[in-house]
Amino acid sequence: MEFKDHFSGHAELYRDARPVPPADWFDWLAQQAPDRGLAWDAGCGNGQASVGLAAHFARVVATDPSAAQIAQAAAHPRIDYRVEPAEHSTLAAGSASLIGVSQAYHWFDRAAFHAEVRRVAKPGALVAISAYGNCSVSRAVDAVERHLYTDTLGPDWPPERALVDAGYAGLPFPYQRVDAPSFMLRADWNLAQFLAYLRSWSATQRHAKRTGVDAVANAAPELAVAWGDPDRKRAVRWPFFVRVGRVE
Repeated sequence: MEFKDHFSGHAELYRDARPVPPADWFDWLAQQAPDRGLAWDAGCGNGQASVGLAAHFARVVATDPSAAQIAQAAAHPRIDYRVEPAEHSTLAAGSASLIGVSQAYHWFDRAAFHAEVRRVAKPGALVAISAYGNCSVSRAVDAVERHLYTDTLGPDWPPERALVDAGYAGLPFPYQRVDAPSFMLRADWNLAQFLAYLRSWSATQRHAKRTGVDAVANAAPELAVAWGDPDRKRAVRWPFFVRVGRVE
């Protein structure tokens, strides 16, 4: 099955430059799941969420159609990484207590994925989808970052990015809803780490291929002025939105 591959070409950068989902999110999910036997991390990428789930579940099956992304994932004794799409997994029927999707739901064939969820889910299994939007640092940094995000890279974002910017509003979620508390996604980064994150964007990579221009390098001097001391750690925050439901 073909998939939209926006990250295999810079999988190592993506692994090193992306924020890690909040630990209390995984704590809460484990408390809501019917048991802590098997969690499925669908569209796992480099396994950041897989490792978070492995802290609470006896076994995690982490799947992604990108072999390059899976190759960058951290080995863990409780994680079974598999190169396969979320829509057609090799999980046994009725085996998963938790089905999680982190920053990947917008890439899925959603109807096919939900059919697969119903096949692999145990009765009462939890389905948890999470993603994060555009970041915020400070008024000065944000002004430069927004110009890069919207004006420079706007044409290079895949259309699915709009679903993330909208907080997945209107996307199907055919499960019995479970109310979730708010969670904060934050990283304390210096300027070099922040620039690496901007380079990990799919739009940055696509822009460079299309134009031959490193848009982040062009924005870096202005970002440096806005940031101040480049070694200073600043709090980078993202809106972290979730949808949680139970398979009936």
